Amino acid sequence: MTSDFDCDLLVVGLGPVGAVLAALAQSQGVSVIVVERSPTPFPLPRAAVFDHEIMRIFQMIGVAERIAPLCRAPERYQFHTACGQVLLDFENAKVGPFGWAETYALHQPAVEEVLRNRLYELGVRVQTGVAFERLVQDPDGVTVGVTDNGISREIRARYLVGCDGSWSPVREALGITLDDYNFDEPWLVLDTIIDEPGDLPIVCQQICDPKRPVTHMAMSGKRFRWEFMIKPGETAEDMLDEARIRELLAPWNCADRIEIERKAVYRFHALVAKRWRDGRVLLAGDAAHQMPPFAGQGMCSGIRDSANLAWKIAAIVRGDAEDAVLDSYQQEREPHVRAIIGTAIAMGQIVCLLDETAAAERNRDMLARKSSGAQDVSVLYPDLTGGHLTDTACAGALFPQPVSEDGERLDSLFGLDAVLIARSAIDPAGTSVRTFSLDSPELRKFAEPIDVWLTKAGADAVLIRPDRHVFGTGETAALLGAWTELAHRKIAA
Repeated sequence: MTSDFDCDLLVVGLGPVGAVLAALAQSQGVSVIVVERSPTPFPLPRAAVFDHEIMRIFQMIGVAERIAPLCRAPERYQFHTACGQVLLDFENAKVGPFGWAETYALHQPAVEEVLRNRLYELGVRVQTGVAFERLVQDPDGVTVGVTDNGISREIRARYLVGCDGSWSPVREALGITLDDYNFDEPWLVLDTIIDEPGDLPIVCQQICDPKRPVTHMAMSGKRFRWEFMIKPGETAEDMLDEARIRELLAPWNCADRIEIERKAVYRFHALVAKRWRDGRVLLAGDAAHQMPPFAGQGMCSGIRDSANLAWKIAAIVRGDAEDAVLDSYQQEREPHVRAIIGTAIAMGQIVCLLDETAAAERNRDMLARKSSGAQDVSVLYPDLTGGHLTDTACAGALFPQPVSEDGERLDSLFGLDAVLIARSAIDPAGTSVRTFSLDSPELRKFAEPIDVWLTKAGADAVLIRPDRHVFGTGETAALLGAWTELAHRKIAA
């Protein structure tokens, strides 16, 4: 086969996961082509929320300030009994440890438009109406067959990432199977527009009513979402009937002023691909994992995949790392995803209880624990482990992003580079890592919180990866040496 390449990276699928991956990779010197089967963007809402880590990734590609005005930062996310008692209560900090509000409700089509526009600005070659058909790998790259407006052609790439959704043709082409958690719940999802919300609560709620579990969310602008569990014996056709929908919405007294933008029945389930990499082909987002929506982390998890992959592919393309670094992708991301799936299923099991006696017992137990200061479910997710990390204090943690008094965020100093911060001056010679000392003029406004962090870690220095996870802590020379050594391993750990 020819070794001539059309691009370094071919991304299949132009949802948020594919768009973020393409933007991050192109910004780091990787030539990117994105192909998308649909000729036009999907016009209706899908994802409901994202968190501060994802807004930080949007910041990395230069669109956070464009996306923030399109979103709502809800005050809290609560789980209620049928009579309104609060079982779980998650407050949404206006500025969390990573520099942004902890949760945002979004209108996905508006966010996707910003992301696509950014791809055009960066020079990513976006090809819509182009369907993936097949792939053939060789030692140097991947040859991909596509159909472009009915005409077959090929694209030659060094790497391919399938960001092509839950029914991923890329995953199917590789013959990769899914690990099923056997959590399967059908729900009716309604996305609506209401010009006059009146007394509708402007919050995110899970109503744990055994007669009918319901989700209610104030989305961005005038948009509201309801999700109604479909009980045994009910059919999708019955639930999608207009009269039935009005009956379901009756308790909110809004049927006379509501516009239904989308109605659909979804099966909430949990699945994880058994392999996320096959040679030069990788999976990300729903192609690699799917989860119930109760933790609001489906799209978030896919975008984290993109942040993890982009800098590693860029390092390989630049010659700064060996191909084996890509084996760290699933090593790092799969345990993190599985922890989130565990949280989402735990939340779902609280919500989806239909037995009234069991629900009453659940309420008593949870309210008793809550009155003593305990909360049954945590939304704090684990640090990364294994993979491209050192065995030092705080390795795998997401490094905080302080915000200065004048509103500047720490990452604005870093670009998309790996960064080493030390208490004393550093000689940067011979390393691709960007270096700062605590007394650097540009770091001065952030020095205090970073000094506190280093003290808690018991370290003189920290090396932060381009995805803002901590590579390691310790002495400067040891960290730089470990960074180079791990990048050039030819055999994965």
